[in-house]
Amino acid sequence: QLQASGGGLVQPGGSLRLSCAASGSILRVNAMGWFRQAPGKEREFVSTVSWNGRTTYYSDSVRGRFTISRDNAKNMVFLQMNSLKPEDTAVYYCAVRNGPGATKSSDDYPFWGQGTLVTVSS
Repeated sequence: QLQASGGGLVQPGGSLRLSCAASGSILRVNAMGWFRQAPGKEREFVSTVSWNGRTTYYSDSVRGRFTISRDNAKNMVFLQMNSLKPEDTAVYYCAVRNGPGATKSSDDYPFWGQGTLVTVSS
């Protein structure tokens, strides 16, 4: 089971840190990803991290502003979001991949959390 948290309302230019907690040890040996879905749009890839944290990928729209990290001892993954823009407004989902390597395709992630809403607005 995955539980995402940390969403909320923030002004443009602000920051938020999303957290994703996993029950059991499923997170420790698998890659983790963050995806988001804005109102009226399809779900899109945001970021992913390999099982050991050594490989990370970001979408072009968030690279340089977002940072993904993980703490396998605590079964948690984080997404630090800085310099937020109104176009970052979306429901953010964490997901566990069925393998250790980081990938960008949502098809590679069979386990999903319930999502946390991020709203960037003045």
